[in-house]
Amino acid sequence: MYSFFVIAPCNSSTALAYLYLVRRVHLFQQKKKKKRDTSLIFTFKARSLAGHRVLYKKKALPRASVLMSALASTSSALFFASFRAQSSAKRRHAKSRTSTTTTTKASSSSSSSSSKMMDTLLGATIEGGDDLIKKSVEQYYGETLTTSADLKTSACCTPGGLPTYLKNCLRLVPDEIKAKYYGCGSPTPQGIEGLRVLDLGSGSGRDCYVAANLVGEKGFVTGVDMTDNQLDVARKYVDEYCKQTLGYKENNMKFVKGEIENVKQAGIENGTIDLAISNCVVNLSPDKKAVLQGVYDALADGGEFYFSDVYCDRRLDQELRKDPILLGECLGGAMYVEDFKRLCVSVGFTDPRVLEGHVIEVKDEKLQALLGEATFYSITYRLFKLPPGRLETLCEDYGQYAVYKGTIEGNPNAYSLDDHHRLETGKPMLVCGNTGSMLGETWLGKHFDVVGDRSKHYGLFDCGPSPVAASSGGAPAGGACC
Repeated sequence: MYSFFVIAPCNSSTALAYLYLVRRVHLFQQKKKKKRDTSLIFTFKARSLAGHRVLYKKKALPRASVLMSALASTSSALFFASFRAQSSAKRRHAKSRTSTTTTTKASSSSSSSSSKMMDTLLGATIEGGDDLIKKSVEQYYGETLTTSADLKTSACCTPGGLPTYLKNCLRLVPDEIKAKYYGCGSPTPQGIEGLRVLDLGSGSGRDCYVAANLVGEKGFVTGVDMTDNQLDVARKYVDEYCKQTLGYKENNMKFVKGEIENVKQAGIENGTIDLAISNCVVNLSPDKKAVLQGVYDALADGGEFYFSDVYCDRRLDQELRKDPILLGECLGGAMYVEDFKRLCVSVGFTDPRVLEGHVIEVKDEKLQALLGEATFYSITYRLFKLPPGRLETLCEDYGQYAVYKGTIEGNPNAYSLDDHHRLETGKPMLVCGNTGSMLGETWLGKHFDVVGDRSKHYGLFDCGPSPVAASSGGAPAGGACC
């Protein structure tokens, strides 16, 4: 039994060259040992995270069959190759039903192993184990940091220029809650009256307190966090804030202990959330795919994951990703933004949209030297959950247009869906099928009129490039509509 493993950024032609080289080495070894040449079965896998599986066979070498498996084409696929030598008799025997069953189980195990390795390579998981990473994060935020002034970068600091509605809401939030706030954006939209809101990694609870104000008495906010020190602060003012400050009869906010990788275990049932928010927390998770899948499952159809987080313009080395200070500063766990978008698609968020973004400043000289030329961005994403088929991988033209009613509080004249779709009140705007569904079939639906259906198709819709990418010196951004 022979085994060989290759990981390389390349195209299919280059990968086949690897396989050819492997075969030549094997034949040379057989010749030296003066043994009969046994046939080789090559297995070749090309994987990305776009979520579509294509299977086909291709003869590439004499007496060898190549099985190619792809999850969608990307400009830089990662290729995995393996081979084993089998005698003709063994190959004939492998066709039997019993052996086929065994092979299927082995293949499933190998596929699972490759999937985990791919997640690690692309930054969806971090080496070192869940417990090690979570303990490091919990210690950094529960003990190392006392206030946001202790941070070494601007990654966990919201930039100036907050919207007026947020400033007004923040004036009502207790000072201790604000002092222990660590975030990189403003992940709380307007127009969310009556919605059921989930805050992942709620920390001291600042965003939950703001959301409790915005959803009103008919809405409800749940914060999930794993750090006891942070939860103690968040829970301290709930009763006073809801009943005295906001004047509600009952509290419309609660905080529960739990891990963002398993919100169901924390009591969040599938399909019970209208809006999930998160502020610079997903990057702290050792298993980002589990986080996104859990949010997707928790959302009801028409729900949205509206969140700010940190991303990188490249894949970071494992040593950097495990560094406790870089992890705590939200840089170590930052995914390469293109890999993140592929991850979104793989769990069901087909068209990730960027609302805003900015470059993160690394203040500490030692960290600057450690990170080299890597550039980090804080980006606010909008991920909508709709029934299967309503969001497509590309922007398609169905001749639809949308009209904003001007009914979202604080946005009487216009509303920005993302960084390149700003709709003026009363003015029709041509939209692709995805944008039409986001505006008309989600929690935003009551604020928009979307005219037209998908009965007639006119080809691709030109949404244009994302201005976040253009204005941030090449900052990665966007989804299908970019």
